[in-house]
Amino acid sequence: MVTPNQRVGEYVLMDRISAGTFGEVWRAHHHVWTDQIVAVKIPTDPQYLRTLQREGVTIHGLVHPNIVRAIAFDPFAEVAYLAMEYIPGTSLRPIIQSRKLTPDDSVAILRQVLAGLGYAHEHGVVHRDIKPENILVHERAATDGFASPGVVKVTDFGLGRSAQSAAVGSIAYSASLATPQAKEIAGTLDYMAPEQRGGSDTVDQRADLYACGVVLYEMLTGERPAGTELPSELNRAVPRNLDEAFRRSYARLDKRFASAAEFAAALGGPPPVPPSAAGRPVAAAIPMSGKRACPQCRQAVEAADQFCMHCGVQLVENVRRCPQCGAFPDANDQYCIFCGQTLTRTLVPVGR
Repeated sequence: MVTPNQRVGEYVLMDRISAGTFGEVWRAHHHVWTDQIVAVKIPTDPQYLRTLQREGVTIHGLVHPNIVRAIAFDPFAEVAYLAMEYIPGTSLRPIIQSRKLTPDDSVAILRQVLAGLGYAHEHGVVHRDIKPENILVHERAATDGFASPGVVKVTDFGLGRSAQSAAVGSIAYSASLATPQAKEIAGTLDYMAPEQRGGSDTVDQRADLYACGVVLYEMLTGERPAGTELPSELNRAVPRNLDEAFRRSYARLDKRFASAAEFAAALGGPPPVPPSAAGRPVAAAIPMSGKRACPQCRQAVEAADQFCMHCGVQLVENVRRCPQCGAFPDANDQYCIFCGQTLTRTLVPVGR
């Protein structure tokens, strides 16, 4: 059992965010840079150490504005942990329960979910557990709106399958996975595609799109789909194109959308603003001594920072990385402060 103020790897635990049958998530800060806040996932059941390893492998390299980013990972530490980008805000669940989402809000949220999933699918990862609890909404959505780039992020790829790792179990937080029998099934039943419920070994990205259809229905109506009712039959403000988008996602495998991009196109409206382009010229013009503004969260970062310490977005085209230990040294460092390796000026490309 871990406690507040306990050090886990490079991080000091602050307060517990959530807990489930197999693990906990804590808000934590770096032991030196105390303003660097992360979310730390810790297994509480020893048998799930291997699944923590699988999760770390699955999400490695998934760097996208609509995916919660992995920051540090040590399954062999005294307390095994996975440190991830901390998102101040809430999951989508209480936002749905508030019944304040308009159809436009729902589309804006789902567009960002689909952007993140599309990126994951292109990299061989299927999430397999899409539901409102695994969709995080940044608190700045309250002022900037749900369409603001990067305010919606997909998290908890622990049940995902990747091209390198077939992870079918993980630190699962949903009540539906709290029993030995249920944990054999990846995902929560209400959001699971028929082929997933049947235990098929050929589940692909279309299972995630089916779950996104359920989430869309919930955002539009406040209820989960049952029978053949379309969203507009429960909410007259829903346009017919969203009925059709739901119908094509909540369908048999051969009738379903083939890709996240195809689903996003069916939602209608203008395409989302590319996060990599959002606000960059403006950020450079903000006068701050030795600092600049992060193009995503608008908070102050050091001029030499490669990643934003507040939201985790990559700030440079190419990241400088230690070839020996994988740490991220400053631009002017001649030696790695973590392992002592002599550094060159070589830049290691890292996708955004």
